[in-house]
Amino acid sequence: MHVEETTDCLLSLPAAGVTGFKPWNPASAGFFVTSDPPGSQLGSGGGTAHVLHQAWQASPARQTGGFEAWLEASRKLIVHGSGQSRRLPAYAAEGKPLLPLPLLPARAGQAPDQRLIDFQLDAYSRILRHAPASYRVMITCGDVLLTNPAFTPAFPDADVLIVGIRSTPDEGSRHGVLFCRNAATGALDFFLQKPPPEKTRVLSDSHAFYLDTGVWLLSARAVSVLVRTCGWSSETQTYAGGAPSHYELFDRFGLALGASPVAPDPQISALSAAVLPLPAGRFFHFGTSRSIISSAVELAQASERAHAVGLGSAEAHEHCLSMNADLRVPLTGANRLLWIENAVIPADWTLRDRHVLTGIPANTWALDLPSGVCLDCIGLRAEAGVCLRVYGFDDPFRGALTDPATRWMERSFADWLKARGLSCQQAGLAPDIDIQDAPLFPRLAADDPRCGPLLAWMTALSPTPDSASLRLWLDAPRVSASDLLCRADTAARGAARSDAVDAVLAGQPAQAWQKRCLSLDLEAVARRVEGAPAAALPPPLEAQGSNVSELAAVHDVALRDRLTSAVARPNRAAGRLRDLLVAKLAVAPVSPRRAAGEDQIVWGRAPARLDFAGGWTDTPPYCLEHGGRVVNLAVNLNGQPPVQAFARVCEKPCLVIRSIDLGVGEVIETTEDLLAEERLGSGFGIARAAFRLAGFDPAFNASGRGAPLAQFLRDTFGGGIELTLLAAIPKGSGLGTSSILAATLLGTLGDLAGLHWNEQDLFTRTLALEQILTSGGGWQDQVGGMVGGLKQIESAPGLQQKPVIRWLPTSMLDAAIADKRFQLYYTGLTRVAHNILGEIVKGLFLNDAERIRTIEAIGLNADFAAEALQRNDWPVFVEAIRRSWLLNRMLDTGTNPAEVQAIIDRVSPWLAATKLTGAGGGGYMLLLTDTPEQGARLRRELLDNPPNGRARFVDVSISHSGLEITRS
Repeated sequence: MHVEETTDCLLSLPAAGVTGFKPWNPASAGFFVTSDPPGSQLGSGGGTAHVLHQAWQASPARQTGGFEAWLEASRKLIVHGSGQSRRLPAYAAEGKPLLPLPLLPARAGQAPDQRLIDFQLDAYSRILRHAPASYRVMITCGDVLLTNPAFTPAFPDADVLIVGIRSTPDEGSRHGVLFCRNAATGALDFFLQKPPPEKTRVLSDSHAFYLDTGVWLLSARAVSVLVRTCGWSSETQTYAGGAPSHYELFDRFGLALGASPVAPDPQISALSAAVLPLPAGRFFHFGTSRSIISSAVELAQASERAHAVGLGSAEAHEHCLSMNADLRVPLTGANRLLWIENAVIPADWTLRDRHVLTGIPANTWALDLPSGVCLDCIGLRAEAGVCLRVYGFDDPFRGALTDPATRWMERSFADWLKARGLSCQQAGLAPDIDIQDAPLFPRLAADDPRCGPLLAWMTALSPTPDSASLRLWLDAPRVSASDLLCRADTAARGAARSDAVDAVLAGQPAQAWQKRCLSLDLEAVARRVEGAPAAALPPPLEAQGSNVSELAAVHDVALRDRLTSAVARPNRAAGRLRDLLVAKLAVAPVSPRRAAGEDQIVWGRAPARLDFAGGWTDTPPYCLEHGGRVVNLAVNLNGQPPVQAFARVCEKPCLVIRSIDLGVGEVIETTEDLLAEERLGSGFGIARAAFRLAGFDPAFNASGRGAPLAQFLRDTFGGGIELTLLAAIPKGSGLGTSSILAATLLGTLGDLAGLHWNEQDLFTRTLALEQILTSGGGWQDQVGGMVGGLKQIESAPGLQQKPVIRWLPTSMLDAAIADKRFQLYYTGLTRVAHNILGEIVKGLFLNDAERIRTIEAIGLNADFAAEALQRNDWPVFVEAIRRSWLLNRMLDTGTNPAEVQAIIDRVSPWLAATKLTGAGGGGYMLLLTDTPEQGARLRRELLDNPPNGRARFVDVSISHSGLEITRS
């Protein structure tokens, strides 16, 4: 079986970014951060070798073992972000991975101070977590985000695995392109860098081709080859010359890969290489001033709305993004391609188009910015004042100062000097110096009244003579873009940004706060408010009246309850959602009338539910906001439907409830008795709630029924009712027993009382029943038991959940059950799902990012499992079960207690995949093997050595009938 491992996140940044690095959320605290050696140009391959070496040297493991042993101890996820960032000056010092991103619509669990690295870590962890253990290192680019709204395909086995996406020959001419002769296996034939479109079109006749996303997974063998190529000696555990040599991963290493490499190398070409194609993958670039805007807007549009949260539609249409900012200038249709972040823009500024404005303090500068001019203000460590960095929106920031092609503020630098009557010599600039190294940016106190005139003089297309500003620019301390990579005070910038985030958060108007309640990670907001005295929340949504999103109000209540830390306070969010759902379910009152003869018995029976993938996506509030996706199977146990109910009319006007499996019973004679218990687990709580929904509670009776219960039974219904239950499944089994029992009872009572409920009626009332019982469960259990067969079940977002069922073929499972590759085992351990559910749902009310992202992945795995079943692909179905088990454990650490792990360990030599059914923690366990022989050996082991006196195998067969209601 695949072994779950920890992953070390290794982040390379510019030197200034490393110095000022500060965790902005709990996840970021787990990074190892380093930068390339000063003045070095290591390339992507040498940079990878350097990051690994630095992380190993900083690790305690260095004292007990070598580099190779450290590499095997955990996986490494590398994010490269230490380049010069010439085309994105605003974030050059901090590093492109730390680029702030605006809140996206329709995406829950976003941090109020989220960065590009947060999205990268989520996207790449989704891939790495399911990769075979042989892949030790994942390499990614810090200015790229790869998204994949679908499941990650099954992994090919190779030394080098490159993640690819479908693209066009024209797009491929600007990137690396992967060519595979056999798309089914993914084996790489060769790799080309920026091939001409014509060449790719010709090769496409014989090859499938994919765009290289820059996401590479390497085995230990491949890492060894890479670091040796960069000068590593495993004997001395050092690099020749003390540091890795310059080496390009994409331009040299990649060209030597594949069955037919274009630049063979004896060591590299001996490595096996393959492509992992992501059919739904998308590639977003954040490497330039232009691309950060276009990519952020495209991400927002991918979230199903045309504009980012907090921006008007006109602004979004023109690609204007403002975050963590005090923007007082009204934007118009003339403003387009704006990025304003961590900045104060007073009303007396004039903005046009193509501006990136960052780090700007409160000011009285009254700037009139020409089109395409950008401004960044950043301090230097241990030095007063801020550097006024002005540049052009599309400046490449490359070239000698005297070269006419070298541009600054989108015009020739030579022309800029000439327009101000200056020469390089007068400006103190070496003529042949690269503009990146030229000291152009003056440092002044932020409140210096000369800042405004100086900036106006620097940015003007045709400056008027201003000797004071000229002299100030010549005399002020000036720094270069290269200087800022080392000397910028990124810690101070981070602190200013944090204050801006707090100010924006506290100042949210009600309409904007509603949207943010649906999109923000409210647990992160709570931690922020608790940890920062200046942080505060907007007024509660409850005080805003009726014009408030119902679900937003639920989240808002959950956040405020979280901050009160009142242990005794009831879960107001859960109660509010429960009331909302019961109202929205619109359970129509009914008029129960006796519809069975005095000698007739109505018999309801239903199978159990085995969940394969997608569980938790069907649970409110998640399914209400994101929809649900589940794959489950209806099964009989030991040859019979395990959930049964028997109902008959009796002479005495009362309700009698008996349980065969519990051996207890009770008599209900008054309405007060019927309403006395509503809690799940209160003996006959489910049966009581079923009677209520069947119209024996005045609240659900069409006439309002003012008469006492006994009188209603005698005079209107036509007698009392005896209801006998049987749940031939141990408590806490994980087979959906309580929900299936609820549906079975409702179906049985509906038939007895002539209510003529159809499948959708039963489904709606079962959901209402569970809300009455405060269990808060989802819909997959009742659908899994009510509807027979193997099913893929989906629901759309909305308060009224209406699952759509698609049946899947069962032939593969029938065969696997018959030859013992698929077995069901009762562990003898129990755990109540209601308790697990409560803790996870609390996190969902708070949009806790970790839980939200995990449940998103669980939903994608349902699609993965369904495809495997449709294709009759047993190995991929085994992988889907393996992924389900991993994701369930990520969601709730109590899913796999030590007693369960002991069972797994005992049969691990033969086990291909396993998972506990339902919420886990005990109950039933799916045991899957690759071969019938392994299944037999596994079965013999547990039969000979049971973990406890209750543990046992259970014969399972697929139920194609689902819930059945018949009469004697």
